[in-house]
Amino acid sequence: MPYEKERRTAYVNLTIIAVNFLYFGYLEIVGNTEDSLFMISHGAMFLPAVLRGEYWRLLTAVFMHFGISHIINNMLILYVLGDNLERALGGWKYLIFYLVCGVGANAVSLWFDMHSAEAAVSAGASGAVFGVIGGLLYAVAVNRGRLEDLSTRQLAVMVVLSLYFGFTSSGVNNIAHIAGLILGILMGFILYRRPDSYNN
Repeated sequence: MPYEKERRTAYVNLTIIAVNFLYFGYLEIVGNTEDSLFMISHGAMFLPAVLRGEYWRLLTAVFMHFGISHIINNMLILYVLGDNLERALGGWKYLIFYLVCGVGANAVSLWFDMHSAEAAVSAGASGAVFGVIGGLLYAVAVNRGRLEDLSTRQLAVMVVLSLYFGFTSSGVNNIAHIAGLILGILMGFILYRRPDSYNN
């Protein structure tokens, strides 16, 4: 009989969501999250600042969002999907996975900025969120097309729609989205192991 992980509460995922909302609330109280200069001063990713040695922006930018709709969209997807991946990986592995995907996606985006004429202000959890989707794609694939209530088809449709809306909208960091997705698949390969009982 196929193995199904017990539906434990995903505390790490809920904590990540809470941290995002808390920092967003703080930024809205002291300023305006849709003001690029304000966001740069509070940790958003900006090529000239990173080149001055402020590498910590690769991390802080993962927990920053431009406006209420930006954070709601990202956190809603994370709330719906993140708990599945946390149960599949375990809490600590999920935390490492999330941070690596978020920081890694920002680093790839920064590299592209360095080789273009742009120096955009960037922030958001999208790279990490796409990483979660990528990790779930890998986990679902090795579990014969299903993990808990998720199927390969559902995740593939979500990826296609998310990328489509990204490429057809302005002000979206599509490089970070694609990088996060690829990193998520790679990190899934490294960190995820199908339960032995699935082979019985």
